[in-house]
Amino acid sequence: MNNVDFTKYTHINIAFSIPNEDGSLSFEDDWAMQQITSQIKGGGAQVLMSVGGWTGSNLFSKIFKQDSARSKLLDSMVDYVKKYNLDGIDIDYEYPGRLGNTCNIYDEANDTPNFLAFLKDLRAKFDSEFGKNKLITLAVRVQPFDVNGKPSSDVSEFAKYVDFANIMAYDINGAWNENTGPNAPFNYDKQKDTTPLSFVSAIDAWTASGWPARQLVAGLGFYGRATQTHNVMRLDNQYQPQLHDVPLGDSEDAPWYDKCAGITSNSGTWQWKHLRDQGVLVKPSEAAAPWTRQWDDVSRTPWLFNPDKKLFLSYDDPDSIRIKSDYAASKGLAGVMLWSINMDYNDELIDAARSFGGNSTAGNDKESSTSESVGTENSSSENSGSESIASSTLPADSSTSSTPQESSSASETPSPQLAEPTASQESTSSAPAQTSSANNELAPGQSCNMDGKYSCLDANGHTAAYVVCTGGKQVAASCAPGTVCLPFQNTIICGWPSLKSLVSGANSLFSRGN
Repeated sequence: MNNVDFTKYTHINIAFSIPNEDGSLSFEDDWAMQQITSQIKGGGAQVLMSVGGWTGSNLFSKIFKQDSARSKLLDSMVDYVKKYNLDGIDIDYEYPGRLGNTCNIYDEANDTPNFLAFLKDLRAKFDSEFGKNKLITLAVRVQPFDVNGKPSSDVSEFAKYVDFANIMAYDINGAWNENTGPNAPFNYDKQKDTTPLSFVSAIDAWTASGWPARQLVAGLGFYGRATQTHNVMRLDNQYQPQLHDVPLGDSEDAPWYDKCAGITSNSGTWQWKHLRDQGVLVKPSEAAAPWTRQWDDVSRTPWLFNPDKKLFLSYDDPDSIRIKSDYAASKGLAGVMLWSINMDYNDELIDAARSFGGNSTAGNDKESSTSESVGTENSSSENSGSESIASSTLPADSSTSSTPQESSSASETPSPQLAEPTASQESTSSAPAQTSSANNELAPGQSCNMDGKYSCLDANGHTAAYVVCTGGKQVAASCAPGTVCLPFQNTIICGWPSLKSLVSGANSLFSRGN
């Protein structure tokens, strides 16, 4: 976060604080909050705590039904605002009335009305404790909250207690579909796209259900997703059959640990900064061979194809970001939000997002952002994602709202997520570990004969560094900051240092089983 220009943002959401069964909240990075909030507020942005996320929403439904846990959660949110000198709370509930992560508790009939009742009480509690100057924001999916198996037709009552709803308008398509398709389409192709969801349809769905446009913020993804196709793609059609095996994404991608699903595979995620600094894109609109860049006129997004590896990659660039931001302005929205701050490259995407209908001027328009704290999980929707910081762009001088323009971001995206850290985190290093003479075969650049094999440079989990055998050579890579590389069976996982004993025990169990 040291390279983030916080003067370009209005609000930052620190993610994530996780609800416990009794309604208390767990936030593992308390030690860093003073520095983080000081840094953010020094740039003029407000700071919120994001509660929940993809792996932290499993208990909301249960808590909202139990008086003691519900009361405790209300008190915990107030306490967090006081303790960290926050400007509000962002709730990333994935999802009311429908299944999010595989182990989530949900109630199709009662989750949404119970959530509304909770928000009403939270607003009353905030106003009583702090006056009317604390924010409540929500991260929401591309359709309104579900009731009895379908989206609500009227969510206007929610807007009475919530300052902004931030639409996670990304991860619309991915490896979970039969065909390739755009990660975050502006519009969907009625003839070709089997997922009839988009940036435009999400805005329409929420406003049609009674949510005021001036309290709505539309989401942008600062990343893309790679999938592998059956055949070499025709370059005039981004909807073609694909495999469900997820390929390796950028240098931060790796197998990850989900407390519901366990140890999973790669995410296929490519952050914008790595599309640029790993040489996939030599310019924002120019791909390096063997990749070829195409533009789809319906989804209004670029896509890449690598014929050598049959890799399809859908993402957003400055052109597509600007189109979405300007459209949000034309619809009278409060602004746009992004996932995530740390994924940008030299402010290329943030500056495009700040166009917002041409209202942006340097130092005037600001972007509101949701920031993930050091060593915490991402918020995502269906799979999970690499560690990131989410953000939103809002015009600070916009007349669409009488309150400060704000948006939070939480990710509806399937991106890989990491297990939650314990309180006793160990220090880690992302620098390559020194290899012993007995382990020289793992040194970056050394020859290897098992393409696709991951190997930690330190078998004891003291470093984030690992190598991937690619094209007969060991290629250096690193787990996300705050995590370490842990050997697991014949591969690796990137996880918190506290996972060492769990992974070691699992390895022993598999060894005994063999």
